[in-house]
Amino acid sequence: MQNMTLNNGVSMPMLGFGVFQIRDAATCEACVTEALGVGYRHIDTAAAYCNEEAVGKALRKSGIPREDIFLTTKLWLQDAGYETTKAAFAASLRRLGTDYVDLYLIHQPFGDVYGSWRAMEELYKEGKIRAIGVSNFLPDRLVDLILHSKVTPAVNQVETHPFCQQRQAVAVMEEYGVRPESWGPFAEGKNNLFHNPTLLSVAEKHGKSVAQVVLRWLNQRNIIAIPKSVRPERMAENFAIFDFSLDEEDMKNIASLDTGKTLFFDHRDPAEVKRFSAIHYDI
Repeated sequence: MQNMTLNNGVSMPMLGFGVFQIRDAATCEACVTEALGVGYRHIDTAAAYCNEEAVGKALRKSGIPREDIFLTTKLWLQDAGYETTKAAFAASLRRLGTDYVDLYLIHQPFGDVYGSWRAMEELYKEGKIRAIGVSNFLPDRLVDLILHSKVTPAVNQVETHPFCQQRQAVAVMEEYGVRPESWGPFAEGKNNLFHNPTLLSVAEKHGKSVAQVVLRWLNQRNIIAIPKSVRPERMAENFAIFDFSLDEEDMKNIASLDTGKTLFFDHRDPAEVKRFSAIHYDI
């Protein structure tokens, strides 16, 4: 496994296993158990996924030392704010059954982001979080947070896939020492990604699957990825991306697929801001 060194010196695996939309507790626990068996040591969850408890059970039952696993969870915007962030983080620790997390992210760039960040800075300094970061922060919001905070985010987890390549956002992150992380690396199959002629051509050239090509493409761009699957064979396939490399032509061809647009939601759309702000999870 290749690791990425974050801006505070913490080492983070470049490839992780995500559990978004695996809400059934038994299924989630089984999936994390299988992923750990494949070799994943980076698990990404969130309070809003409503599966932290299942993730924690799988980690404890695995017998793998806690220090060998990189664990990420996230703060949902219903808990934005200084005091509420402290309480939400404590609740996440209880559900996960651990006394620290490796990475804690602000899940959405709305609400009292600055109050949340102050609380996270304190939790980080207390050693309860090894690194703090954000998710879904567009370049302007990210830079504003950096300029008005003591601790620069270590990671910004954003939608990144062949059709939304985030070139400008990644350039800004690199300028400020923030590591980009991809959610939705396969675009959830949108735009018929798995049957895209360009991706199929590159996959055939290397004797790999489209999924492996996409993950390798992200890896060669130094972008952390957290693919999700409930199928053991896919988990293993997604993990097997370090035995080949894409050449300059491959990278150029995949770059041509970029539309520069989100396939999910626009965080600058007032209607989307209103919609997100109304989402309240029973967590």
